[in-house]
This record gives sequence, C-alpha cells and structure tokens, in this order.
Amino acid sequence: MPTLSPAAPAPLRPPTATCIVVVDDDEDIRELVAFKLRAAGYRTLTAADGDAGLELALRERPDLMILDVSMPGMDGLAVCGQVHRKAEMADLPVLILSARAMPYDIDLGLAVGADDYMTKPFSPAELLSRVDALLAGNRR
Repeated sequence: MPTLSPAAPAPLRPPTATCIVVVDDDEDIRELVAFKLRAAGYRTLTAADGDAGLELALRERPDLMILDVSMPGMDGLAVCGQVHRKAEMADLPVLILSARAMPYDIDLGLAVGADDYMTKPFSPAELLSRVDALLAGNRR
C-alpha cells in the first residue's frame, strides 16, 4: 500500500492569482513596493510613468493599481481618472502612494476615484495591510 506524504501547507495567496500594477517614476520606490508585494505572494507588474502604467493596466487587467501622483507625462491622478472612465475597469481598486501629503492632495486623490491614499515615506506592513483590505473589498 502506498504511503501518502503529508500535504504541503497551502500558500496564503496563490502566486499568480492576484496581479498588482505598480506605477512610480522612482525606480527604488517602484522596486521596493513590487518586492514587498511579491514577498507577500502577489504577482506584480511595474511601469515607470503614467502612460505606460495605463497601457499595462488596460492590457493586463490587474486586480489593483498602486499609483504615484507626481510622474512625467500623465500623472497618477490622470491615470486613476482614465482607468475609472473605462467600463471594463471602473471597479478596479486604486491606491495612491505619494509624497504629496497635504489634506488637499489626499482629498483630490480620493475625488478622482482612488480608493485609498498613502503618503511617503510609508510602512511596508501598512501598505500590505491596505492592499489586502482593498482586495477584500474593504475600501476606506
């Protein structure tokens, strides 16, 4: 009779089930965010500017976008607005991660359709907590 080996513990998240697009013109921030998300089991795609990020989101249909505000070309606010104007992406959760930290900036980000707004510098643990909440449908 064959012996059965114990089942391996199931991962917290399937590695390819949830895709997050990270858009930031600062390569260090972009790669740090993507690294932390991958370490948590998410699949990540990155872009260095708003135009490339919007194209990537339209092509790949991610489960969530993380956007910087200040970028050359199309900024994160414009990307957020464009994403939500597309019927097929209107429900895509967007988290803005920006150094712009004044109440006006946060209000503007939320007004253009962001579901959450975090300021830089940021805690990677807080970022993961907010990503998890957005993906679970607990928008702030």
